[in-house]
Amino acid sequence: MFKKRKSVLMSRTPPSATALRVSDLSQTEANSFALRPEADVLASIAEELEISALRKLSFAGAVTPLGKQDWQLNGKLGATVVQPCVVTLEPVTTRIDVPVTRHFVRDFEEPDEEEIEMPEDDNSEPLGKWIDPAQVMIEALALEVPEYPRKDDAELGSMILTEPGQKPMTDEDARPFAGLGALRDALKNDES
Repeated sequence: MFKKRKSVLMSRTPPSATALRVSDLSQTEANSFALRPEADVLASIAEELEISALRKLSFAGAVTPLGKQDWQLNGKLGATVVQPCVVTLEPVTTRIDVPVTRHFVRDFEEPDEEEIEMPEDDNSEPLGKWIDPAQVMIEALALEVPEYPRKDDAELGSMILTEPGQKPMTDEDARPFAGLGALRDALKNDES
């Protein structure tokens, strides 16, 4: 009997301070949330996402019923992200402001196959006992952070390497049809 009672107590304990228990959500009114993590949490999220800094982060919205058993989370994600430029390694600041939608579906089915087609609705997730807006916020932020941040004036430039005594090969030389124009001109000169 003790084990049974312990599992009941454990299921009532939220997985995080921001998690909303599905059975406690209102079926008639929007279940609003507004998250603005403190500096220590911002630093932790920045480390987790492997970015230089996260200056601002906010996520506000509501969880509403979707049909009789499912739920929908709609929110607005705002963040200021700092990352190193892929060319110069100088800091690049990016502002992110995007809407976020997630559907929590009771009868969600995970595909059994290793390779699957991406469904049209990639915002659906299985419905559990809890909906955690903070987890959705971090996932949405991870999807929006630029993969290759680049300063506006950063140029890659070019590097030409060759063996001593050899003519360096340029990007133009590496193109498969680059020499056809010169060959055509040479053939015309031979015909004349």
